Amino acid sequence: MLEVTALGWTLTIGVIVALLALDLTLGVLRPHAVGFREATAWSVFYIGIAVAFGVVFGQIAGWNFGAEYFAGYIVEKSLSVDNLFVFVIIMSTFAVPEKYQQEVLTFGIIIALILRVIFIALGATLLSLFSFMFLVFGLLLIFTAVQLFRHRDEDPDVEDNALVKVSRRILPVSDDYIGGKMITKVDGRRVVTPMFIVLIAIGSSDLLFALDSIPAVFGVTDEAYIVFVANAFALLGLRALFFLVKGLLDRLVYLSAGLAIILAFIGAKLVLHWAHEDISKSVPEISTAVSLIVILVVLTLTTVLSLRKSRQDPAAKAHAGSLRAKSRDSDRQKR
Repeated sequence: MLEVTALGWTLTIGVIVALLALDLTLGVLRPHAVGFREATAWSVFYIGIAVAFGVVFGQIAGWNFGAEYFAGYIVEKSLSVDNLFVFVIIMSTFAVPEKYQQEVLTFGIIIALILRVIFIALGATLLSLFSFMFLVFGLLLIFTAVQLFRHRDEDPDVEDNALVKVSRRILPVSDDYIGGKMITKVDGRRVVTPMFIVLIAIGSSDLLFALDSIPAVFGVTDEAYIVFVANAFALLGLRALFFLVKGLLDRLVYLSAGLAIILAFIGAKLVLHWAHEDISKSVPEISTAVSLIVILVVLTLTTVLSLRKSRQDPAAKAHAGSLRAKSRDSDRQKR
């Protein structure tokens, strides 16, 4: 079992908060359109920080825990790319001006990080108290994988989001983005701007991603500290990664299918772990090393086959995937 002192937690959280403050400063206090060179530099910076942390952590805690961290980081990073798909869809649906996209992304990352901290604490507590939760988490991931694979050629319908619908129904919303504000006054009347609705859409989508990603990372490690840092470092680089790869996202046509395979694999791993612990020690378990190899192989094949498909069929377009089919009413409205 990994033992992390109060000082270790404090230092880790301090570093993450400092990086988050840097991201907040860049994205909110200095809104501007991000170019390819800037996005590349910050993406390399955040990935470098995450890798450096993993190397230092592996040397201090041992490479078994180090391998769990890298497996968890890769899982969360791959799931975060699907998260980016949804961010792109939300930005396009609400026509967010380019200079405000950094602000939206930064707040989206903060919301995602807060939700993940809550779910990590809840998940760790449940797993420590009830061993059958490994079975519950495993079946949840397998169900999610099946749904994602079934609807891999669809996108989540932002306009059909319940929170967005309710917000638009009960709140006065301005027509324009007014200086990037969320709440302002128009003709003496207090209104919310589309930016407020965008953040509600992103926050609700973050909630759904947290419900999937936390069981997924607990499938490669049951250490709450590793789950937390893997999530934190994967999320911190999202803002820069968005501007770096948003032009390439449409080409990753098999990403949803690849993520479905990864989620199903981790779900099966959790079910086997439950059976090994609660039913019979003769039930085989899947090691962290095997998990890491499988995840890397699936992601590599997904990327290579996607790019090959895009070259052969330029009209092919990637989709974020959805956990449910679009409602008929929504389809009628779009027609």
